[in-house]
Amino acid sequence: MKEGVTEQNFQSQPLVPNQSPALRGMAHVVSFVFHPVFMPVVMAMLIYQLSPAGFAGMSAKQLGLAFVSIAVSTVFFPLFSILLMKPLGFISSYKMPTARERTIPLMATMIFYFWISHVFNNMAGAVPQVLKVLLLGNFWGIIVVFIVNIFTRVSMHTSAAGGMLGILFVLLITGSANMILPLFIALFVSGLVGTSRLLLGAHQRGDVWLGYIVGIVVQIAAYIYVNI
Repeated sequence: MKEGVTEQNFQSQPLVPNQSPALRGMAHVVSFVFHPVFMPVVMAMLIYQLSPAGFAGMSAKQLGLAFVSIAVSTVFFPLFSILLMKPLGFISSYKMPTARERTIPLMATMIFYFWISHVFNNMAGAVPQVLKVLLLGNFWGIIVVFIVNIFTRVSMHTSAAGGMLGILFVLLITGSANMILPLFIALFVSGLVGTSRLLLGAHQRGDVWLGYIVGIVVQIAAYIYVNI
């Protein structure tokens, strides 16, 4: 980063100068729809849609409770915690424009991700292995993002998008589903997410690419670990 350019004023510089309001609006919509807080439960449902045979050992009630548990731990609790942090003065904005402001929200999210991964990892038989991989990968991913965040403001959006690609690679490796079309769609969505973050000036290009790498690697690493 050039001398005299701070983290905050760099992030106010979009990828495309003088972009149209419509383009910027679309980038905001994409960033919201594919916000990282929603991605774990979306990926869990995606796994179910692509490989329903893996969930055959779970009853409809167990399946519903599983998705509710994931949603509560990865969406509700993190959002509720962050909503409390601004009034308490831990963050200045819900956008958390600096790496430092993300520290406490990341720590809180890490706890919730650990809990849900630990619970599902210790459930007997019925839980599909790929779901355990997903939740463990998400937990490892938030740890890596937390550590990398000390040095640079890595994109959590592209980390989540990379996690989506990573879990699809796991399904491809296990051969439990035809992954050609889903992978193409996931690649398109991931590219859209990264482009939107750059258009909004939210990250440097390196932090966007680093997010992709983190998301993919932690899911592959979780798959290897679970199968050791």
